[in-house]
Amino acid sequence: MNVIVSDTGFAPDDWTDGFVTLEDAANDVVALDVASDTDPDDLIDRLGGAQMVRVDFPSSADGRGFTIARVLRLKGYTGRLRAKGHVLADQYAMARRSGFDEVEIDDALATRQPEDQWLARANWKDHSYQARLRG
Repeated sequence: MNVIVSDTGFAPDDWTDGFVTLEDAANDVVALDVASDTDPDDLIDRLGGAQMVRVDFPSSADGRGFTIARVLRLKGYTGRLRAKGHVLADQYAMARRSGFDEVEIDDALATRQPEDQWLARANWKDHSYQARLRG
């Protein structure tokens, strides 16, 4: 099972419509699975009416997913945006600032980094670098 992390903590996955890859996407795609090496400029034109985009993080050292999220938001995507995979609790604030609504992690990561570690970073708006500079 996977765990969904949001600003309120851990929750089960409530998405039931499944996902398709970009290669299998048709005009009526509801939810899209996106690899970390996808060009976000090309992606925005292929989203159509997708309600959910899930971006893969194959490694916690691979930050390309943050760029994908930021570009999608800057180009007007307003649907649900989920990071999936190797995102660490320390990266949660960055995920939210870049545009992700939630993070999907596996049970093993949820055990290693329990809910309290994620909640400690849930106040991501008030604890940004810019907010610290403003005092």
